[in-house]
Parts: sequence; C-alpha cells; structure tokens
Amino acid sequence: MPSEQPRHFLATLASRRYLLSEWPWRALFYVLTALPAVGVAAVLLTPVTLTWAAVVVQAADGRFHAPVLVAAGLATSGLAAVGTLVAAPFAALERRRLGIVDPRPVDPGPRAGTATSWFAARYAELSSWRELVFLMLLATVAPLAYGLLAFAVFLVSILLISPLLVLKDGKGIDGIGATVTMGPWEVTTPAQAIPYVLLGVALLPVLAYLTGLLAAAHAATARALLGGGGQAELREVARSRTRLVDAFDAERRRIERDLHDGAQHRLTSMTLQLGVARLDLPDDSPAAAALDRAHAEAKDLMVLLRDLVHGISPQTLADLGLPAALRDLAARSPLAVAVTVEPGVADRYPSRVENTAYFAASEALGNVAKHAGAPAAAVRLDRHGDTLVIEVRDEGRGGADPARGTGLTGLADRVAAVGGRLLLSSPAGGPTLVRVELPCLP
Repeated sequence: MPSEQPRHFLATLASRRYLLSEWPWRALFYVLTALPAVGVAAVLLTPVTLTWAAVVVQAADGRFHAPVLVAAGLATSGLAAVGTLVAAPFAALERRRLGIVDPRPVDPGPRAGTATSWFAARYAELSSWRELVFLMLLATVAPLAYGLLAFAVFLVSILLISPLLVLKDGKGIDGIGATVTMGPWEVTTPAQAIPYVLLGVALLPVLAYLTGLLAAAHAATARALLGGGGQAELREVARSRTRLVDAFDAERRRIERDLHDGAQHRLTSMTLQLGVARLDLPDDSPAAAALDRAHAEAKDLMVLLRDLVHGISPQTLADLGLPAALRDLAARSPLAVAVTVEPGVADRYPSRVENTAYFAASEALGNVAKHAGAPAAAVRLDRHGDTLVIEVRDEGRGGADPARGTGLTGLADRVAAVGGRLLLSSPAGGPTLVRVELPCLP
C-alpha cells in the first residue's frame, strides 16, 4: 500500500523522495513570491532599521549622540502607532501564500464588521501585534536569509556557466579577457571548466535543500505568528462537527418524511380496510375476532408510528417554532410540565438551534420521567444577547451523573457541536437543573 503523502512542506524535507516530488518546485515558487514582500517591507521599515543600526554602532563605540537616539525613538513610536495597520496587508498576503507549502487551515486574522471596529481590532487584538512582529522579521531577518540564498545561487550559477566565461578565441563573454580565477585555481579554457560544471551540477540538490530549508523556516515562522496557535484547526473541527449535525438533521427529516408520506399513509389505509372488512362480518363469525385483533393492533401501531415520527422530527417545531414545540412537548409528557417563555424570545431561530434546543428539552424531560422520581418539571426558555438559554428543572431525587448512561453525555456532545454548552446541577436529594446555552445567531 502506498505511503500517505505529507500534508505540508515541513514533513517532506526528511523524505528520500523529496527531490523527485513537487515540493522543491513549491519551495522555489514560495521563495520567489516572497521576494517582493521582503523588499517592500525592508523599504518601509528602513527608518526604524537604520536608526537602530546607528544606535548599535554607537553603543559598540561606547558613545551616543542625542539626535540619533531621538530619531530612533521617533521611528519606533511611529512604528507602534501605525505598524499594526501597515502589517495587515503583509499578513493577509502571507496567509494566502502559506497554502503553497502548507495547506493546513490558518487563522484569518482580526475581522470586524465596520471600519471603526476593524481599526479598533488592529490595536486591541494580540494577533495584530503578532502580525507586526512578522513584518519586522520580514524587514530585518528575511533580507539576510534570502541574501545568503541568492549568494549561493550566484556561486552555483558561476560554476555552471564557467565554460562560457572562457572562449577559445581568448576573449571572455564580456570581451575583456579569458582567464577566470576561482579561488586558488585559474581557468583559461572551456575544458578546464568542465570539473567546475560537474561541481555545480552536484551542488544543485544542495541548493534545492537550502531553498527548502529557507521556505520551511519562513512558513514555520509565518504559521507560528499568523496561524492563531492552532485555533484554525480547532475551528475547522468545529465546522466539521456542525456540518455533521446538519447532515444528521437533514437525514432525520428525510426519514420522517418517508415514514409520514409512505408507511404511515399505507398503515392508515390498511386500518380502514380492516375496519370495513369487519363491518361485513357478523359478530359470531369465526373471522370476526381475528379481524378485531388485527384492527386493534393496526390502530396501536398507528399510534406508535405517529409518536415515532413526532420524535424524529416534530411537525410543530417545523411549522410553529420552538416555543410552540416546547408547549406541545409538555402536553404530551407523562409529567406535569410548566413551560415559561421569557419576553424577548422569538418564535423562530436557525434550524440547528431549534432542533438542538428541542431535543435537549425532550432528553431532559425523558430523564426526569425515568430517573428523577418527580411528578412535575419546569421548562424555561430565555435569551441573553446572542445566546438562547433553555433550562429544565425538577424537584426529584437528584444525583444525575452523565457516567451512568442517562443520555447527558450524548446531549452535551450534540450541544457542543453547534457551539453551545450544557451545564448540570444535580446534588443528591435534588433539585436537578439542566441548562443549555446555544448561540442563536444565523
């Protein structure tokens, strides 16, 4: 079985097939596309880098000049004032480029709905200052690293084109001479340059690895400063869980529709036919008793199927919304359930929120009926800002423990999948309070 392909560039450098894969070309493209950003960043931060370089030189000499210190302070103050704004486009570009060598999700950075809130986020959020640190590295460390790589490329290129530098007519390609000095060696003919060409060819893989190392270091630094510390991966997991919940709800609605439109209608038709057939038979007929039993079982099965369909996807919830569905749930409960809907609660919310809230209440009331030993329960629906809150309270024996298989663990997982949380208070002797908080934004 073929081995799994590396998901990102850092995982490829140790691979024996690195040079035969696409990753050296990705690294080269990543490095080449970084050059404009590095150059622009270096130019923009020149006042800061030059003034502080002058301060370092003066510190090495043991003397300081006030104008230089003032200039360095002003440059630094200006960078602190507008640096996070200047860093924003560089960070946005780097996040897009990062996909060249690392397709893992990355934090999109500070986002806000209005220009005012965006400007505020540029100074209030830690990620904005990490972007500024990345810009400073891009303007200071990156030019040195890319300069060293460029020098290595230049040396290998000289080795590869060395035969062209010494032509047999005694003139070099620049027309000023045919002797090329390479360290302690002198090359005067193309034949003498062949070993240097072979050396250049041998150094090409080394150059590919150097390019890869630089690309890996650049990408790792960008991910560390711009990637959100792993939060992007967590958000992707959360989005995946939400998609699974949506798919589950859609499948449940499909099953409910098939049962309602297919099996339930056919069962109703069969029950009616059994009833009509029973009317055609005298009461003392041998078949009358069998038809009576079949008719009664068909009606019981209709009730069971109706309850099953309602449990899969309650029609009241789809038609009238969450408050009405909770009242209907209370009316069908074997307990005496009081439903309180606080002012400010709307009739409709996003379907995943409605479904989760409804089934949270249904599961909690089911637990009360099975385990609490309480004759009554109370359901309260409220909204605090962008959070929908549903509470189920009973005065039963308490001691509810998710580890005992009361369905609370599965309910907590379902609530977490839509970005909510479940809180439980159930001391021994009661009362028990189950509180579910759900984000109710679309």
